[in-house]
Amino acid sequence: MKKEEAHIIKEILSGKTEHYEYFLDCYGQQVFVLVDRIVSCQEEAEELTQDVFIKAFQQLSSFKAESSFSTWIYRIATNTALSAIRKRKNEVIRLDDSVFANLSDTQVDEALEDDSEEQLQRLQRAMEQLEADERALITLYYMEEKPLAEVAFIMRLTEANVKVKLHRIRKKLYIFIKKLE
Repeated sequence: MKKEEAHIIKEILSGKTEHYEYFLDCYGQQVFVLVDRIVSCQEEAEELTQDVFIKAFQQLSSFKAESSFSTWIYRIATNTALSAIRKRKNEVIRLDDSVFANLSDTQVDEALEDDSEEQLQRLQRAMEQLEADERALITLYYMEEKPLAEVAFIMRLTEANVKVKLHRIRKKLYIFIKKLE
């Protein structure tokens, strides 16, 4: 954790709550983008981002600096977004494991690395079909470019589990993209 952030946290906990603005300025946009990518609704993401910062403020005394502040608030943001998704009870498309067995990593990689406008649009629509926790994993690892260990910490998974899930999600995205073609 950054030394100045540790100092700011001490100041806030001693009653100088106006210093919390530092965290809003530093992490507000990043948290909003993460939440928006998970919930896929800008208005809801705005409300949830406010909820995240309120929760973080209320729980600030429990922050133990075992991770960076950004990782800690990303965990709160991810959990808040996933909880909101669960409340929606959207219908999710589930695929049988046998579907994945016949896909080569090469086919999947080629399809997902295609950065044509049409393919990017299909990818966006395919991501909307993923379960919320799958979107969170993809967002944290590929879009936010968080290290594997940090993604594991945020999602409360092992690194090995994150790797397996990311591998399966990539194949799932490939299948969804092919259905959209």
